[in-house]
Amino acid sequence: MRAIQTAVSRERYEGRGAAGRFYLGDAQRVLEELSREQAGSVKLVYMDPPFLTGEQFVMRARLGAAQWRSGKGSLILPAFSDDLSPEAYYAMMRRVLERCHDLLSEDGMLFLHCDFRTSARLRLLMDEVFGEKNLLNEIVWVYHTGGTARRYFSRKHDVILFYRKTRRYDFDISAVLRAPAEPRQNHMRRHVDPDGRVYRSIRSGGRVYTYYDDDPVPPSDVWDDVSHLQQRDPQRTGYDTQKPLALLERIVRCASREGEVVLDPFAGSGTTLEAACRLGRRFVGVDKCPLTPNILRRRLDGAMWELVQPPQTAQGDCEADIRPGVGFYHVRVQTAPVPWEEMDNWALGYLRDGEMRVLTQAARSRRSPELPREMEVPVYEGEIGLRLSDVYGKSFYYKLHTREFNNGAI
Repeated sequence: MRAIQTAVSRERYEGRGAAGRFYLGDAQRVLEELSREQAGSVKLVYMDPPFLTGEQFVMRARLGAAQWRSGKGSLILPAFSDDLSPEAYYAMMRRVLERCHDLLSEDGMLFLHCDFRTSARLRLLMDEVFGEKNLLNEIVWVYHTGGTARRYFSRKHDVILFYRKTRRYDFDISAVLRAPAEPRQNHMRRHVDPDGRVYRSIRSGGRVYTYYDDDPVPPSDVWDDVSHLQQRDPQRTGYDTQKPLALLERIVRCASREGEVVLDPFAGSGTTLEAACRLGRRFVGVDKCPLTPNILRRRLDGAMWELVQPPQTAQGDCEADIRPGVGFYHVRVQTAPVPWEEMDNWALGYLRDGEMRVLTQAARSRRSPELPREMEVPVYEGEIGLRLSDVYGKSFYYKLHTREFNNGAI
C-alpha cells in the first residue's frame, strides 16, 4: 500500500513521569510567545548558549548498523553556527534573558553557563535584567580534558552565573550534599566513636560541636568533582558542547522540586531535559538544530513529552503493508524515501489535526544496531500515522488507511 504524505506539526509521546515539551525553533521567537502565555510558570532556567567562539559546531552521527556496532560515526553534520557578531550576540542574549525573567516564578532561579569570552559582559547584562543584588554565585566548573597551552595558562574551567529572581527564591542545598573529598584538616580534636567513625570536636561558647569526617557536605562554588565527558563516554550523543548529566542533575536538584518546570532555551543535546525528566520535573526545551529531535527520541524514550515544530511534510514516496492482528496492526515498511541504512528511527501512532500521537517507536542503538522494518501499533479509531526520520534530521510523515479493516475500529 502506498502511504499518503501528510503534514505534522506536533508529536505527542505517552509515557511515565512529569510531562515535558520541546520546541524546534528559534529561542527568541519561542520565548516571546511563551512569556505572553505562561509568565511566572517556570521555577528554574538553565542555559548553555553559544560562547561567541566564531566556530561551527557539529554532531558526529553513525550511519547504519555497522557504525552503531563499532561505536564509530563517519558523518559530520552541522549542529549550530556560533558566528554572530558581538553586537548581535549580546542583543540576542538580552532578549532571551528578559523573556526568561518574565517566565520565572517569584521563587525561581537562573543558571547561565559561559566561559572567559563572555562571562564579564554577560554578568553585567544579568545585573541589568535581574539586578546585581540577585547574583548568588559565580560558580567555577573545573575540568581536566583538552590540550595543554604553551603561550598562556591552559583554560580548564567554565563559569556558571547563578541568579535569583527575587529574595523569595527557593534553593535547597540539602538536595546536593556529597561525600567529602578528603578528611577535614584543621585544629579540631580528632576522635573515633565506638563504631569506628572518625569525628572532630571543638568547644565554642560553652558548647561542644562535633563533625564526622564522612558526613555529607555541600558543594562550594568551585565544582571540581564533575568530570567533562570523555570521547567514549556512554552518555555521548555525538553533539558538540554536550554537558555531563551529573552537572545538570546537581543544578536541577538544588533549584527546583518535583513537578516544577525547568526551562532550557538552548537545549542542544538534551541533557537538561533528561535530567529534569529523571528527577520528576516538568521541562520545556527550545533549540533550532534539526538533529535535536532524534537525540531526544532516544534520551526521553519512555517519558511523556511533546515535540512542537513547524509543519513537516513528507517529500518522497513510502510503501507499507498493514496486517490486522488481535488488537494490533502489524505495519511493515517496504520502501522508504531514503535508503534504509540512512534511517535513524521511525514511529507509529495515530493522526489528528496535524498531531501524531506516537504509540510505538524504534531507533538504532549500540544494543540494537539493526532498525526493524516491522512494528505493531494498537488498534484504535482513526488514521494510522507513520514517521520515518533519517540520520540527517529530516522527518517524513505519512498516513495509512485501514478502512478495509472495519474502518480502523475493533
